[in-house]
Amino acid sequence: MPTAQRVLVTYGSKHGSTADIAQWIGDALRAREIDVVVLPASGVRDLEPYDAVVIGGGLYSGRWQKDAVRFARRNREELDRRPVWLFSSGPLDPSASERRIPPPKSVARIAEHVHAREHMTFGGRLAEDSDGFLTRRLVAEGRGGDFRDREQVRAWGEHIAAEMNQAGPPG
Repeated sequence: MPTAQRVLVTYGSKHGSTADIAQWIGDALRAREIDVVVLPASGVRDLEPYDAVVIGGGLYSGRWQKDAVRFARRNREELDRRPVWLFSSGPLDPSASERRIPPPKSVARIAEHVHAREHMTFGGRLAEDSDGFLTRRLVAEGRGGDFRDREQVRAWGEHIAAEMNQAGPPG
């Protein structure tokens, strides 16, 4: 009996929005009978158990949240040995649901270094109760809200599952 493929979905998130997206991707993969572990990037110690990795980062001023960046750098060699997909969350408007948004240069460099198969940008969320001067200011300017498109996230997770199923089981 073939071994089920095991995927790590990991993320760097400041306020939980990117963590939610990672969980939704995990749910989409599980629905396609893929074994999934969803963990914050700061908590991953070993990639050996995983056949593929999805890495996500919240975007702040065009850069990924630091835990996602550190994870990609620290695991560059290991990531090179397995399929990798990247996602970013951040636009505080519906643009990510309306068109494909390329990664910022800093994330494109990470994608190149880990030989990512694909990068996807999803809308972000800025809650009214967010802390920090800049986030409170953005909310005061009317830029708060939830711009994540759960259906778009699910569809992308299913796309990853289809690619993995085409590749066949590990080993």
